[in-house]
Amino acid sequence: MTNQEEAVPVEQLSFTEASRELDSIVNFFEQREVDVDVLVGQLERATALIDELDQRLRRTQAQVEELVPRLDALAGNVAGSAAGEDDDG
Repeated sequence: MTNQEEAVPVEQLSFTEASRELDSIVNFFEQREVDVDVLVGQLERATALIDELDQRLRRTQAQVEELVPRLDALAGNVAGSAAGEDDDG
């Protein structure tokens, strides 16, 4: 994407869309010579995409770290209940 005015704000992209756009920018740099004006715009966009993706990954990691112990506790309760039912039989 070379026209920054047409670019969707990174926070409005899904994770997959942002990742694909970043891959596209990387491929753009790898496959051709780039005009300096285009280079700066693409680097700015790539930086914004990387920052957004990093923030989302950090938020997701925090959510997972919060939820896993809760799931473990629930699994322990379910397993304990199932074991108690077997003992009654």
